[in-house]
Amino acid sequence: MKILVTGAHGFIGKNLIMRLKNKGYTDIYEYVRGSSDEELRSYCSDAGFVFHLAGVNRPESEEEFWSGNRDLTKRLTDMLEEAGNRCPVIVSSSTQAEQADAGNIYGASKRGAEEAVYEYGLRTGAQVVIYRMPNVFGKWSRPNYNSAVATFCHNIARGLPITINDPEHMMHLAYIDDVVEEFTEDMEILLEGGTVYGSGERNTALRCPVYDTRLGNIAETIESFPLMRESLEIPKLIDPLISKLYSTYLSFLPEDGFAYSLNMKTDNRGSFTEFIRTPDRGQVSVNVSHPGIVKGQHWHDSKNEKFLVVQGRGLIRFRKIGEDRVIDYHVSGEELTVVDIPTGYVHCIINEGDTDMVTIMWANESYDPERPDTYREEV
Repeated sequence: MKILVTGAHGFIGKNLIMRLKNKGYTDIYEYVRGSSDEELRSYCSDAGFVFHLAGVNRPESEEEFWSGNRDLTKRLTDMLEEAGNRCPVIVSSSTQAEQADAGNIYGASKRGAEEAVYEYGLRTGAQVVIYRMPNVFGKWSRPNYNSAVATFCHNIARGLPITINDPEHMMHLAYIDDVVEEFTEDMEILLEGGTVYGSGERNTALRCPVYDTRLGNIAETIESFPLMRESLEIPKLIDPLISKLYSTYLSFLPEDGFAYSLNMKTDNRGSFTEFIRTPDRGQVSVNVSHPGIVKGQHWHDSKNEKFLVVQGRGLIRFRKIGEDRVIDYHVSGEELTVVDIPTGYVHCIINEGDTDMVTIMWANESYDPERPDTYREEV
């Protein structure tokens, strides 16, 4: 089966094509700006499914709204009809089509495109699904073009200022990976002869999550991301919008800005380096011990830890407070083993090898010098 994607080089088109290819669909016709009507006609006669994503939202003249949205859509449906091709069609419109009667030219041109597709479906019986899209954000979007999120991510990642005219303005956001997943799922349903919500109607809304939030909140969230490199924090990824904004922000990092240094605390024993600190998931650190070095020799009331030796050979020793019996665990980077460090046990870790030993250490809470919960005692 061959799939036609119009607007293939656009933000949604590029993400959709990669999702289709990752799902095993390889015969994809890509209609882009500069493609000819002859090419489009050929694609329309051969395609088994159509994603119509092409459109104009920032033209040099108002006429381009009509030619790039309504008129292009009409040409597409006319060519499908002329070819006798009744394959299913998914169309991306815009929620701004709701403002067509209020003088929104872009919205009017998108609603004109919707009408062309809807009427085509009525005439031919072809399955058509018209999605009125909210603001879509994610990787490969263009700053100062696709969305405020793209502009904020691009500028903040480069230390450039952002402009917010109304921080209270409500934004309705959909994440690109959610959108293209819904598109591909709907395609497979339609190809199997099924129907999806909104099929054959004038327009429908996305079923995937749409996040309603203030513009100012979006800006504040994205502005917090670069500061986390200094604090070693990571966002609260349990919040799906924050998690998706963070993924988008990282995709906008300049190519010379992917890496950042950590503060290695070194001495004659080796080094200790904090990697990640969180308010609710604890702290991750990297500990390097030279051969023969003993580290630890302390215990905790409430703090608990996990040790994972990833290089070298070591011995982790425990003794319960008030008792004499010592428990030994031999560990190495050749057979990765996590060792839990319980509360109320004196513990230490010894490098038994002849090379540096590297241990990943997790603690259930980030270190607080005001409340260290660490008491010196030898095993």
